[in-house]
Amino acid sequence: MANVYLGMGSNLGDREENLESAIDALNSFDEIEVTKRSSVLETAPYGKTDQPEFLNMCVEIDTRMSPLTLLETVLGIEHSLGRIREEVWGPRIIDIDILLYEDLEIELDDLSIPHKEMQKRSFVLEPLAEIAPHVKHPKLGKTVVELKEDLERGD
Repeated sequence: MANVYLGMGSNLGDREENLESAIDALNSFDEIEVTKRSSVLETAPYGKTDQPEFLNMCVEIDTRMSPLTLLETVLGIEHSLGRIREEVWGPRIIDIDILLYEDLEIELDDLSIPHKEMQKRSFVLEPLAEIAPHVKHPKLGKTVVELKEDLERGD
């Protein structure tokens, strides 16, 4: 089983229900078990600011899926919950990002692990630090807590 961290966000509809539905959908796969979940944070939109506030959280999963199969699975969950991709950083019913997959480094057209922007986003690092404070970013060599502290200091 691979240890993976996912970031999730929602800013349309019943945001809490959207997050819970995504967790239920993840748990519905035999190859995935949600093992930890952070608390839910309400955060301002990132990138495109003229939209509703987000609820964000992170989950830890154990999975037998490969990174690409997991990507297909989370995209399928997003689609099944009603996500329509109309604009970059636009409003969304649900967003599920693969943040870390073991200590793998993958760079493909449609998949970057670790997530390229995670170290720049407090809405990722804050909930991730809650459930995985000492997990190291494989490229940056810093723990999640260290990345969060760097971001807070503006480093």
